[in-house]
Amino acid sequence: MIDSSAALPDDAATATLAGRVWRPDREGPSVVAIRDGAAFDISSICPTMRDLCEAADPASIARTAPGEPLGTVGALLANTPPGTRDRSKPWLLAPVDLQAIKAAGVTFAISMLERVIEERARGDISAAAAIRAEVTSLVGDDLAKLKPGSPEAARLKQVLIQQNAWSQYLEVGIGPDAEIFTKAQPMAAVGTGMDAGVNPISSWNNPEPEVVLAVASTGRIVGATLGNDVNLRDVEGRSALLLSKAKDNNASCAIGPFIRFFDAAFTLEDIRSTTVSLRVEGLDQYVLEGSSSIAKISRDPADLVAQMVNAHHRYPDGAVLFLGTMFAPIEDRDVKGQGFTHKTGDVVTIAAPKLGALVNRIMPTDQCEPWTFGVAALMRNLAARGLL
Repeated sequence: MIDSSAALPDDAATATLAGRVWRPDREGPSVVAIRDGAAFDISSICPTMRDLCEAADPASIARTAPGEPLGTVGALLANTPPGTRDRSKPWLLAPVDLQAIKAAGVTFAISMLERVIEERARGDISAAAAIRAEVTSLVGDDLAKLKPGSPEAARLKQVLIQQNAWSQYLEVGIGPDAEIFTKAQPMAAVGTGMDAGVNPISSWNNPEPEVVLAVASTGRIVGATLGNDVNLRDVEGRSALLLSKAKDNNASCAIGPFIRFFDAAFTLEDIRSTTVSLRVEGLDQYVLEGSSSIAKISRDPADLVAQMVNAHHRYPDGAVLFLGTMFAPIEDRDVKGQGFTHKTGDVVTIAAPKLGALVNRIMPTDQCEPWTFGVAALMRNLAARGLL
């Protein structure tokens, strides 16, 4: 399902990469550094990815720490899909563990408009097209030029209130405060090659291709990876209070394939200019392609991190932050006027030249691997291995 060369960044030879691998011989996960297309277990130096991200120089450790070879990235990827996995051999996991998993919402103008449409449609996809035209005529589709929290944004807010066109999604899209929510619990994310879950209560849903920042407890951004913030549009559209039900389900948070740490060759400026591509391939031969350019984001990534980690919000184990997406598929897949929604078996590929590719098969949440290995299990496992 996954091309190992595509999973790695275009400049993999010089990229500083780390991830996590399940080791059957240790009955638990190990932190690995990726060097020359192979994985090396560096858990004796950094028992958790949290520890690596908290280090003063994570990139230096990932490049130089002694490690036990666990095989090539290609071999690990080939053994990751649950349906064909040889459980006596190692496989890849999501490259995060104890970090809080957070996400920023409506950070792009187009996603902001689509959230307003969901709200107005109340989960009814058949009403979306008409509402889309109405909202765009009132609000416009060029809100990206507005700086959130600016006097200009405040004036627009008053105009829209007078026209009865204001929305809670516009509030977080152009107001002073960003929407930062909990996407999933620590240890709950799935990695590349694994199944991603869509709750079968939903009949209107979509992938959300995003850059995910790795952030230390101090608020320092130390690296980045890719993510799929799977979204149930009809559930959230019924009520914003259903956000957790729309966002946090079994296997509904995909992160990977590896964290690329910042170093002399890769910085936050690279993230600011990143374009994330999306490809959905269905068993029905359906193909959907799109992209999301971070350059068009309404709030700078550093500003979003500052709203997540500060004197009022502490994360002692650090956090990862989904930056949001400008991609919202609205093309009809089957029935005219019904737009896009996932089907079981869809293969979603999210990629960026300097971050590699995250690939997942879409399955109903109750048919994905159940999440059973949590924080307590990790602590017991590491203690038994003498790594704590």
